Amino acid sequence: MNRSASAAGRSEGAAVANAPPLVAERVSKTYDDDWHKAVPVIADLSFTLEAGTIVSIVGPSGCGKTTLLNTLSGLIPPSGGDIRWHGRPLRGMPPRVGYMLQKDLLFPWRTAIANVTLGLEIAGTVPRREARERAQALFDQLGLHGFATHYPATLSGGMRQRVALARTLVVDPEVLLLDEPFAALDFQTKLLIEGDTARLVRDQHRAALLITHDVEEAVSLSDRVIVLTRRPCRIRSVYDIELEGDRADMMAARDSRQFTDYVRAIWRDLEVGRA
Repeated sequence: MNRSASAAGRSEGAAVANAPPLVAERVSKTYDDDWHKAVPVIADLSFTLEAGTIVSIVGPSGCGKTTLLNTLSGLIPPSGGDIRWHGRPLRGMPPRVGYMLQKDLLFPWRTAIANVTLGLEIAGTVPRREARERAQALFDQLGLHGFATHYPATLSGGMRQRVALARTLVVDPEVLLLDEPFAALDFQTKLLIEGDTARLVRDQHRAALLITHDVEEAVSLSDRVIVLTRRPCRIRSVYDIELEGDRADMMAARDSRQFTDYVRAIWRDLEVGRA
């Protein structure tokens, strides 16, 4: 390799190394129905997810939010546009990404800690002892100390969701993809786990992309909120959220002077109930 080519390679590598975790440019997705008629779901959607930030996506019910998340994560292919993870084009499932759903999906025959270490066991990249040490550290951080050997049936819904969050984090993802993971929780538990998530993402300079129907959750938890239109969804508006106080304290976020203004503005943009 000549010197100029080598320098170009180093330059390209540096650009990729400093690239945002996720960039979507003019992404679209169209399905064919049973009559082979094109059904557009996502139309020309672009945004960037930066390290250390939480971005929430809200939109009318059925507008394609989960389809967007599945497209960004490589579970289904886009129909058009570019998706880049850390500066590289998406090829299959991106590395170091954790996906967390509304249901905890814990295996009932495995203990809490065995559920958390399952991904590391399957990957086979971490010794068993280190995997358990990682899991135990997360248990301590998430208020699960003393429950490692309990089975899911003996845990409350909030504790099960904390175990699911630990399972997502134990593989050391750089990005969390969250598809309404807090929707089924009671309000008190929801705020506590949202706070845990915000603290772990920001303190460890990870990034998170959250799909939610809850506008107040989106505002209190996020650095940016993206509002989608009806299907085929486009970006209607983007709000950079600036709230006073500790951003890991969900009640403090709700008490912030700007909180209600953001919620009302986003609610208007959603056009709920309009034809």
